[in-house]
Amino acid sequence: MSDNRRATAMTIAGSDSGGGAGIQADLKTFAAWEVFGTSAIVAITAQNTLGVHAVHPVPAEIITAQLEAVFSDLPPDALKSGMLATRELVELVADALDAGQWANYVLDPVMVATSGDRLLDTNAIDAVRDRLVPLAICVTPNLDEAELLTGLTVRNPEQMVTAGKALLDLGATSALIKGGHLASDILVDIFVAEGVVERFTRPRQQTRATHGTGCTLSAAITAALARGHDLERAIPMALEYLQAAISAAPGIGAGMGPVWHGIQR
Repeated sequence: MSDNRRATAMTIAGSDSGGGAGIQADLKTFAAWEVFGTSAIVAITAQNTLGVHAVHPVPAEIITAQLEAVFSDLPPDALKSGMLATRELVELVADALDAGQWANYVLDPVMVATSGDRLLDTNAIDAVRDRLVPLAICVTPNLDEAELLTGLTVRNPEQMVTAGKALLDLGATSALIKGGHLASDILVDIFVAEGVVERFTRPRQQTRATHGTGCTLSAAITAALARGHDLERAIPMALEYLQAAISAAPGIGAGMGPVWHGIQR
């Protein structure tokens, strides 16, 4: 290995034609963290800040070829998955991750877009819970996704802690339950690991720049892990990055606008 080898990270997700979420957001985030990014595109979406207009899953054999090409020559120091669309794709990705025994795998269980559009088939939820959660060093659900994965009501910080512990019981090493959907002016995110419960609070930013925030956060965690940080350091670093990216949002689009991934760190 060259002495000047850069850390590498991989994203397995859908493409966002609007550039604010998915593969595009992940690769921009990796670059902001000075991590070399690779990808496997599992679906092509037609979307913008107003919503998702179409989703087209990539054929399974092409996804497998992408994964094999990257894993064989550009093995990632950390990797994440985002939108996986169908049960077949969830199973395919789970098989590939399980075979590779990747230690730093971050699961962003993307199920519903910020606009409210569904991005994961209902019959794929069990596969995400049973196949991907146990492989993850960190699972990053929002409140709705935490409810779907655990079967619990998750509407306040105490319930977020309970959901995080339930995800650990399902096999995850840790969980970051995102509180963006809480009905409060104070934003609360809760990190749960074995013997650890940590709350991160900050005033909620009054902004419409929320498109792709979940993708961006999980990509930042992945990048921090790729650079050698442990979870206890990666989580607050990633949260700080996201808040700065929201503050620097470019103010484009007529709907839920994107964040500015290229902020100086």
